[in-house]
Amino acid sequence: MFELERRDIKYLSGVGPQRAATLNKELEIYSLRDLLSYYPYKYVDRSRIYAISELDANMPFIQIKGEILSLEQVGEGRQSRLIAHFSDGTGIIDLIWFQGIKQVKKSLKVFKPYIVFGKPSVFNQRIQVAHPDIEPAEALQLSTIGLRPFYMTTERMKRMNLHSQAIEKMMRAVIQQITEPLPETLTPELIADHHLISLTEAIKNIHFPQSTELLKRAELRLKFEELFYVQLNILHYAHDRQRYFQGFVFNKIGHIFNTFYHQNLPFELTEAQKRVIREIRRDLCSGKQMNRLLQGDVGSGKTLVALMSMLIALDNGYQACLMAPTEILANQHFETIRSLLFGMEVRVELLTGSIKGKRREAILEGVQKGDVQLLIGTHAVIEEHVHFASLGFVVIDEQHRFGVEQRAKLWKKNVQPPHVLVMTATPIPRTLAMTIYGDLDVSVIDQLPPGRKPVTTIHQLDNRREALFQSIRRQLAEGRQIYFVYPLITESEKIDLKNLEEGYLHICEAFPNYTVCKVHGKMKPAEKDAQMQSFANGTAQIMVATTVIEVGVNVPNATVMVVENAERFGLSQLHQLRGRVGRGADKSYCILVTKPKLTDETRKRIDIMVRTNDGFEIAEADLKLRGPGDLEGTQQSGMAFDLKIANLARDGQIIQLAREAAQRIMDNDPESTSPSHALLWQQLKTLRKGMTNWAAIS
Repeated sequence: MFELERRDIKYLSGVGPQRAATLNKELEIYSLRDLLSYYPYKYVDRSRIYAISELDANMPFIQIKGEILSLEQVGEGRQSRLIAHFSDGTGIIDLIWFQGIKQVKKSLKVFKPYIVFGKPSVFNQRIQVAHPDIEPAEALQLSTIGLRPFYMTTERMKRMNLHSQAIEKMMRAVIQQITEPLPETLTPELIADHHLISLTEAIKNIHFPQSTELLKRAELRLKFEELFYVQLNILHYAHDRQRYFQGFVFNKIGHIFNTFYHQNLPFELTEAQKRVIREIRRDLCSGKQMNRLLQGDVGSGKTLVALMSMLIALDNGYQACLMAPTEILANQHFETIRSLLFGMEVRVELLTGSIKGKRREAILEGVQKGDVQLLIGTHAVIEEHVHFASLGFVVIDEQHRFGVEQRAKLWKKNVQPPHVLVMTATPIPRTLAMTIYGDLDVSVIDQLPPGRKPVTTIHQLDNRREALFQSIRRQLAEGRQIYFVYPLITESEKIDLKNLEEGYLHICEAFPNYTVCKVHGKMKPAEKDAQMQSFANGTAQIMVATTVIEVGVNVPNATVMVVENAERFGLSQLHQLRGRVGRGADKSYCILVTKPKLTDETRKRIDIMVRTNDGFEIAEADLKLRGPGDLEGTQQSGMAFDLKIANLARDGQIIQLAREAAQRIMDNDPESTSPSHALLWQQLKTLRKGMTNWAAIS
């Protein structure tokens, strides 16, 4: 970025080897360049001093000037706290410290003027500020403070006194060393076309904004640049893949496909399914290697589309393979596909970790000779000793459950890479799909097959449990099956497991005439599968589970899904869970049980679930409410660079602009050789250093 880019962070004044090691480990900050790319998460206006008499506990942050009248240490050991009684002449407040008491006590003097900054709260009818920022009053220069940056820090950093102010001080020291303009990372055309400020101005104003207007312009410049390179990277890979990887040409629609279509197809395809098959068919005839993402809600008929696409590969003399994330899902696909192909001469086999001995050997031999035309399995299908005679088509189900490296192994199963169809039941909002799966073509099944009824969703408070149990008893009496789902969040796994165990006992007591099974992630796979199987075959009428069932069992007879503590789930997860019911012809219900007191955001989430069954509307809302998070396993999806400032949930328009700009560059310079774009290709190369070419894998 500038000559200081190569300077190790430990040589910056006030850092040193120990603090540098902490910054390396906690934030991956090694150089001054890394530090400058560590952006504030918020800004607080510190241009105003309040009088203590004006304060109330609802204010977000306050800044006051006054003196400490007295200091007292209260309590013993862990309960110990330091209280400073602070006054500005208009009133008194308490400043409180629970940690680092010795250090704080040493640094404070009574009757010396200080500036105090922090968040007020009320305790015993007195206003207090816990762990405030406190500095000598002479350090205050109101006119220059204005918008003060705040930086995220970890507990370990705080123990090393690397709090937000320390980062701010370091940042100021680096910015002062920038005496001439930083080398640009975008071309003059891009900067002019999008009315962007220079990189130097952007860096200075993102850390120490001269005004709110300049802060906005700095954010736009840095977000645009970040998203532009993500998009350029995706488009460049997609272009390379089309150029270097030829695809098998499947021109023929033959005997296998036609037999299935005319004799075995269980019901008329929906228009959406027909459209998607046409899109896949076009890819298979194009001579280019297909990489297509197939999105569709649970129950929209993705498996049928995948099967018919695989049959095209079989008609053209190639093998096909379907990979699922869990044994239970692989088993389910195997049973479904075998029953759909009943009476046809197609050899379908299942390969999972639990298939051993002679049976396994026979399957592997059949795959190697080409006798096994259709292989279904877990990641066992990509293990090294699995050799295909001619693998031409691969379907990956619930793709975000697979790491990118696992998918990469599939490509090595043939001299020429097979066509790849990636399926997901998690609807992905457009802006996210464009950034994460930007190099995949997207197909959407947006219709439910005939006979599928939308699930009715009801919000129920947990203090009305008896009424809920009454309605469940009626469903059970009619021979239906019920799910009870409990949250399981790692931070409080012990508490959650206890909740699940207590819930299980409570449900056994409430429904003594029925068999209750339970499933959670801590169980051994065989035990879990046995419990799931007992529910799938109807031996158990009630299943108590954690979210492990989000992707899995298909039980058409299950008509009620009760989600306990629904306030602790994200929208997309609730939608996935809801998709477990409504799989048969009977009316189905999803009951979201919450505490009576809910935050506004949680209430919004629950209301959206009650109002709509549209997965895309839900995913869009989830993205806005929660941010991208792990909505679609983004950490492993081939998005080559971490986003440091852009937000996929809120920056949809900038993503669109960046995409269009990157597309223009690719259209004008497909071979990446134009001198006018040399800067962009060089910068992309720099950003890619250390990155594996996963994006070429899908």
